[in-house]
Amino acid sequence: MAGDRLERALRDSLSRQVADPVRLAADPAGLAIRRGRHIQRRRAMAGLALAAVATAGVSAGVAQISGGPGRHPGQIVVIGDPDSAPRPADPTSPPLLVLPSGADERPPVDLVLGTVLHSREGDRIDLTPVGAVERVQRISGGWLVVGAPAADGRTLWFVDGEHPPQVVLAGVEAVALATDGRQVAWRDGTELFAAGIIAGKALATVRTPLPSRAAPVGFVGDAVVVRLDAPGGGYALWRPGQGDFDPAWNTETATVYGVLPDGRVVGQVVTGPTRRPCLALLDPARKLAPLRTACTLTLTRGGVGQVSPDGRWLVANGQRAGDPAMVALLVDLNRAFDGASAPPAAAGPPLTAPGRWSEPATLTHADRNGTLVRIAAPAVAAGGTVDRTTLRSDGSLLVVGGVDGPTTR
Repeated sequence: MAGDRLERALRDSLSRQVADPVRLAADPAGLAIRRGRHIQRRRAMAGLALAAVATAGVSAGVAQISGGPGRHPGQIVVIGDPDSAPRPADPTSPPLLVLPSGADERPPVDLVLGTVLHSREGDRIDLTPVGAVERVQRISGGWLVVGAPAADGRTLWFVDGEHPPQVVLAGVEAVALATDGRQVAWRDGTELFAAGIIAGKALATVRTPLPSRAAPVGFVGDAVVVRLDAPGGGYALWRPGQGDFDPAWNTETATVYGVLPDGRVVGQVVTGPTRRPCLALLDPARKLAPLRTACTLTLTRGGVGQVSPDGRWLVANGQRAGDPAMVALLVDLNRAFDGASAPPAAAGPPLTAPGRWSEPATLTHADRNGTLVRIAAPAVAAGGTVDRTTLRSDGSLLVVGGVDGPTTR
């Protein structure tokens, strides 16, 4: 049976069985089939036979309901596993933090230690059903969890601690989340998709063709930030409400750090024959054209960095004058573009992954050694030191990004 006939038959079968669709838990067989279909498309492009993959699709029982032109299915229908209920973390495992008195201390932000998500409210959620985790973001009602890349792509999950983890996306090549968790963009094959996130589901999906070696990396307002990983590189913006992606790559932009409250973008540009990296304010209305630059800082080209929600502070990787070691630099953005601005403050080990800003103006991140680092920006700018707490010797520590406030249960 041809692949398209198979999908139609299976779709009809599921339609008869499910009159009122509900959110179903993801089971391993369902994920295997979704990923199998992703591989099937790639094999078809290479001219391989589809029969074996189609047969596997029948046996596992998964179907995807396609949308109209320019739309992508908003849900993935998966056969549920009644035994896939969430499992609480092992109560005999070591406490997260231990005070000198021996009492447990709640973390300052949500953390993932190994396979357990520890919330700052004291919840401990087992992420073993999700598998290896690349990053986690807190949203209203729970967390979005991006699985580590595998041969068949990435999986985006929604976890709330009370129900089995839900698959939002599966078998995709790259995933980018807005800082508030309300939007998601992803690459699948030769297309770029964007959708809203509501109650752990990707809805109102739009899509556009995407050049090879390009992928979404973030959001500026409602625009998707797309990076080209090719010689010359560059960044571009796609506004889903304004039609297909027509890339006008800004090859001077080397990094996008974050967005100021007024909509301007803080990033890094490379200029001159030496392609020296400079801090820059970029205009999203003019294809990320530089508005102002500051080249007195020694920034790591293409390095990690984060802007505080109030737009006052930037923590980015770089070097201090006379010291070749790479560290995290704390930059006062209110003064960074003044000719006589003060040098940045050293703010501990370099960032290896995004962290989380919390009040009062404190960035928490994890270094490569599994140490929790807290940068209280005003204090560090005044000459203070960063706080460090070693939690894992194997480095398997992730800081959860996202919005402030407790989850809604």
